[in-house]
Amino acid sequence: MESDLLSAKDGRGRLVKLMGCVKNYDWGPPGKESRVARLYACNSGNYVDQEKPYAEFWMGTHDSGPSYVVEGTENGLVNGKGETHKLTLKNWIQNNPSVLGEKVVNKWGTNLPFLFKVLSVAKALSIQAHPDKHLASRLHSELPDVYKDDNHKPEMALALTEFEALCGFISLEELKLIIQTVPEIVKLVGTARTEQVLELNEDDGKEKGKLVLQSVFTELVSANKDVVAEVIAKLISRLHVKNQARELTEKEQVVLRLEKQYPADIGVLAAFMLNYVKLNPGEALYLGANEPHAYLYGDCIECMATSDNVVRAGLTPKHRDVKTLCSMLTYRQGFPEILLGTAVNPHVMRYIPPFDEFEVDRCILPEQSTAEFPAIPGPSIFMVVEGEGTLTSSLKEIIHEGDVLFAPANTNITVSTSSGLQLYRTGINSRFFEE
Repeated sequence: MESDLLSAKDGRGRLVKLMGCVKNYDWGPPGKESRVARLYACNSGNYVDQEKPYAEFWMGTHDSGPSYVVEGTENGLVNGKGETHKLTLKNWIQNNPSVLGEKVVNKWGTNLPFLFKVLSVAKALSIQAHPDKHLASRLHSELPDVYKDDNHKPEMALALTEFEALCGFISLEELKLIIQTVPEIVKLVGTARTEQVLELNEDDGKEKGKLVLQSVFTELVSANKDVVAEVIAKLISRLHVKNQARELTEKEQVVLRLEKQYPADIGVLAAFMLNYVKLNPGEALYLGANEPHAYLYGDCIECMATSDNVVRAGLTPKHRDVKTLCSMLTYRQGFPEILLGTAVNPHVMRYIPPFDEFEVDRCILPEQSTAEFPAIPGPSIFMVVEGEGTLTSSLKEIIHEGDVLFAPANTNITVSTSSGLQLYRTGINSRFFEE
């Protein structure tokens, strides 16, 4: 069959097949149970260690996990000497900037502004936040080995399975209840601070509420490790006793799970102050800069601005920057917005966060069906998560689970299947082109 893959040598054509990058973070499930491992194996043909954790599959141009153009022998290009070398998507785009579209190049240069991922989460990720552009630039300048780039990292998680997360601070009403029912927090932050919380009311204004919340949270996550270990031991003992008398709340059950994963970690107590969110498949959660969160369990599609900057404070053995995290957070309170998607055709739902860099389409095709993706003025990446079918621009390409394809700006795409297909597309936020 004639291929519709773009020639990496001259930039002509329509679609570029990509090989993504895998991350083996210890919170991922073992290869035998990991969706990420399965997709990576299908995408690359590489061996998967059945016992090793497979956590993230990256598709994009970030230097910490670049995608490569699939072309010729062993996914490389053959030069004049007959030697094979790999061409990254980043380098290919730099050589062919027109594939991004004029408006995208004018805004972001030749950098692909989004990073596309699949996550498989078996154990909680750290309580973390991502810096805004100004802070990211400073952190990267001061600690380039820790903060790998100077970009912000707004992100969105779209659930593939039931997906659990902690996200943003609970409401004032809920916080007062936590202060009254979790004596271990009072022990660590002191009665003076907790009394300030109990005395707050809606008439005090948001700024005063933020200052009080910041004071309590900062004192909590800055507590002495030995004292934290002692207090958490008492908390776990108390919850086990409570569980004999009544069923524990969802948050209490989450806290017990976290303590088993990260014993004596302050993040176990900090979880009480954050919203517990359960996403069903097809529901999405977006996170702006400087918002605290931690993914807990499940599989998701994730998209973000092209950055790998993470500021951590709990539920992690990695580097913690508590001072920076506590100073950067917005301390906004209340339950996060859940995106349900907007139908753009019978088989495609679109998720549009309030960030220019990206949006995500979820395409679920039943047997004997077709979906259209009309040409747009920016690039897209398509990822096949399940099933098989065809993807057509001017020519037809057979696609299977694990296939990743880059579509240049102004490319019409038709996806069809006879047996069923699930794929996801990310591209520049549609609202950016309407401005």
